[in-house]
Amino acid sequence: MSAANCLVTNDWICGEYLRTRSEELADALLQHVGITVVSVLIGLAVAFPLALLVRARPRLAGPVLGLTTLLYTIPSLAMFSLLLPFLGLSAALVVTGLVLYSLTILVRNILAGLEAVPAETREAARGMGYGSGRMLWEVELPLALPALMAGVRMATVSTIALTTVGSIVGRGGLGNLIEDALPTFFKAQVLAASVLCVLLAVAADLLLLGVQRLLTPWTRIRATAGGE
Repeated sequence: MSAANCLVTNDWICGEYLRTRSEELADALLQHVGITVVSVLIGLAVAFPLALLVRARPRLAGPVLGLTTLLYTIPSLAMFSLLLPFLGLSAALVVTGLVLYSLTILVRNILAGLEAVPAETREAARGMGYGSGRMLWEVELPLALPALMAGVRMATVSTIALTTVGSIVGRGGLGNLIEDALPTFFKAQVLAASVLCVLLAVAADLLLLGVQRLLTPWTRIRATAGGE
């Protein structure tokens, strides 16, 4: 009886809430994951050519990196307000804002990874007849993967947190539940949505770390050799 009454007494921890609202929580979680995945993938698609442009034309480094940093400093509510006349109250509004926020992390990490490739490695590849395109995909990009994946991990965790702000247009995933619960201060809903958001960020980071380890087996071999 006391378990059921936790909804009435508005307890922070309430098993009855989890049991009766499990479908609502699952829907919000799926929306949160979907917005995050789409935003990070589009962010990568935009950041990669920007990083290549900056590397090819170093004089553009200041303007490009400065612009991405400036975009990151814009408050999320202001960002969505600026985009609203163009995109309306839609998921595209939230995704576009999140993509713009991710660029400062992704561009810098991709660029740092590419610039960390040893010059002698590039020279050896050229000596073997590698063109610029083949060298990028077969030599430079694999060596840049640790820094690139570190950027993806940071951008993903940041995006998961920022997605909640999308609740102002009803596209905030778990943030929708938090916003809905605030007027009545529904404790169980606030706590459940907040904890799920944190667990999602941790799970995504660990998943991407696993992907990074699979894609860069030589880093584990190097670490093992160094420890012997």
